[in-house]
Amino acid sequence: MTLRAATEADIPAMFSLLRQYESTSLFPLARLSEAGLGGDGPHALCAWVAEEDAAISGVVGLSAAGMLLPQWPGAAWSELRPALAGHKVSGAVGPAEQVRPMLAALGLASSPARHNGDEAGFVLELADLVEPTDESILIRPDHGHRPLMTEWRAAYLTEIFATPPAEAARQAEPDVDRWLAADSHRILQAEGQPVAMSGFNARLPDVVQIGGVYTPPALRGRGHARAVVARHLSEVRSKGVRRAALFAVSPAAVRAYRAIGFREKGRMSLVLFESLQRIRA
Repeated sequence: MTLRAATEADIPAMFSLLRQYESTSLFPLARLSEAGLGGDGPHALCAWVAEEDAAISGVVGLSAAGMLLPQWPGAAWSELRPALAGHKVSGAVGPAEQVRPMLAALGLASSPARHNGDEAGFVLELADLVEPTDESILIRPDHGHRPLMTEWRAAYLTEIFATPPAEAARQAEPDVDRWLAADSHRILQAEGQPVAMSGFNARLPDVVQIGGVYTPPALRGRGHARAVVARHLSEVRSKGVRRAALFAVSPAAVRAYRAIGFREKGRMSLVLFESLQRIRA
């Protein structure tokens, strides 16, 4: 087995491997699709590939924001540390059975983290989507919705990831600007009022990954989260998307997603360090 830095020539084989494990590989798949290898911006990606008998058997991505994105079944994790020595990482997201031994091998398993959890993964064939029957409507947000979306995004970051409020407010603004530019998010309106938000944090022509679903606390327990996700998926199904994936943070979220047809598949780990961690040789 050889572990080496990936090149542009490796991208087709990387796609082929990642597609075999699609539901847990949508972050690296989407990043490769958007920007290839290298480039600028928070979604830019560099990667290392494991090669056996001239075939790629594993991929470990590192985003410009410092997130490790592994998809290396049967990995020899001890080989990764020398390759990544000197790089700074902000966290990791991927299959739980890979993220945990990977962080241990990199000497990062006990690094202070503001979020460190394993969450249930879910998948849905959109032909099986259970659509809402209420009278809510889906809105494509524009710049006029930016203040509300920024407020909701900051609240989400603080609630889910324990991001300090001031930092969450700073992060929310560029997040929302990217969403508006990418047309990735939708707002649910009920009785003339915005009540929930849904988005895609990874997208390919035939599959999407749901992320950042938010309902203000005072409006929870009324089915708004499941309605906004279902209506958003119904919209993209009409444009050729056939599958969806997500991972759920809370029991309430699990119930909501099961209610619209999602079924559980695997577990995902999401780790966000309190500060950048340098990988030592």
